[in-house]
Amino acid sequence: MSDAPTFPVRIEFPLHWGEMDALGHVNNTRYFAWFESARIRTFELIGVLADKPSSIGPILATTRCDFHEAIRYPATVSVGCRVSKIGRTSMHMDYEVRVAGSERVFATGSSVIVLIDYATGEKVPVPPEIRAEIAALGAEEK
Repeated sequence: MSDAPTFPVRIEFPLHWGEMDALGHVNNTRYFAWFESARIRTFELIGVLADKPSSIGPILATTRCDFHEAIRYPATVSVGCRVSKIGRTSMHMDYEVRVAGSERVFATGSSVIVLIDYATGEKVPVPPEIRAEIAALGAEEK
C-alpha cells in the first residue's frame, strides 16, 4: 500500500494543443483552470452550490501551484482533489496533477475556499451537512 495521499475526487480529460506554450509544454495558467474544474466537481459532490442559486456559496481566498515536471502534448491529464482541512468558515483543498497511467506527480497545489453570504459579503460557517458530505467522500475515487 502506498503512503501517497488519496484524492477521492478525480477528473480526467485530454490535453488540448492550445494549452501548450511557446516552450512546448503546458502553460502554467492551465493548472489553475484544472484545479478549478476539480474543485467545482468536489463542490457538486459535497453540496456546495457554486453557481449562485442561493445567497450562500464559495469564494476562492487563495491558491497556489508547485510545478514538478512539464507536461507535453499529447496526454490525458488526471487531476485529483481533496478537502484536507475544514475551518469554521473555510475549506482547505489539495490538488495533484498526473498524466493518466503514470505514477509521477507533475504538479501539486492547494487553495482555501471561504463560504460567504453573497448578499452581505460576510463569512458563514461551514454547515454540518457539508462537513458530513466531505467525511462521506472518504478515500474512494469518485
